[in-house]
Amino acid sequence: MAHAHQHHEPHGQDLVEAARASLGRAGEQWTAMRESVYRALAAAERPASAYDIAETVSRAENRRVAANSVYRILDVFVAANLASRVESANAYVANAHPDCRHDCIFLVCDACGQITHLDDDTITRGVREAASASGFQPVRPVIEVRGRCGACVQGAAAA
Repeated sequence: MAHAHQHHEPHGQDLVEAARASLGRAGEQWTAMRESVYRALAAAERPASAYDIAETVSRAENRRVAANSVYRILDVFVAANLASRVESANAYVANAHPDCRHDCIFLVCDACGQITHLDDDTITRGVREAASASGFQPVRPVIEVRGRCGACVQGAAAA
């Protein structure tokens, strides 16, 4: 039987405050621009690219924000565990529990683009052990499973 993480997941302002505190503990400053980028990322309904976030922040602040600036901030967020990068989509998701470091499993729907995040220590521990057994030192595995989400499967069956 798989062991999944259980978390209290903050939302809205509580999530922003948790991210701010976590970034501070990581030795980084929480700036107005970082807050704007984090708020845009956390509000995104789907994984967001740096360009999506730059566009959202640009509209909100009525000024042009460069995607390069957003990429640098996202790199800081990933390093501080405030966000995760979905490699196959070149997009990012806010970490709903920034104080917990663990390996992520992403279920990526090829039909609608929705991404579901799972925490399953049994699976990720197995990946780490397999990598170690082959002489590889894993740092932070990212597991992505591509397919169709339940809503898309049901929609296709109804069509």
